[in-house]
Amino acid sequence: MPTILRIGKLRVVIYPNDHRPAHVHVIGPDGEAVFFLNCPDGPLELRECYGFKSPEAARIQVDLARKLAILCNEWSKLHGNY
Repeated sequence: MPTILRIGKLRVVIYPNDHRPAHVHVIGPDGEAVFFLNCPDGPLELRECYGFKSPEAARIQVDLARKLAILCNEWSKLHGNY
């Protein structure tokens, strides 16, 4: 599972054998969340969240939104269309 980005202690992962629509898994010591990217223009959408409290999930979403172009590009490299 390639880590494509790090946000502090969090790893942002796109699985090579994953399904559409474009999304990322955010994995940390306290939980995991999945965000739809809605490429190429967003907005990101929280699909599921385990272990992260709402304020932390919201902060993660903001951090990911700042890197949306990179995330969409990485998804496209692995999977083609969004």
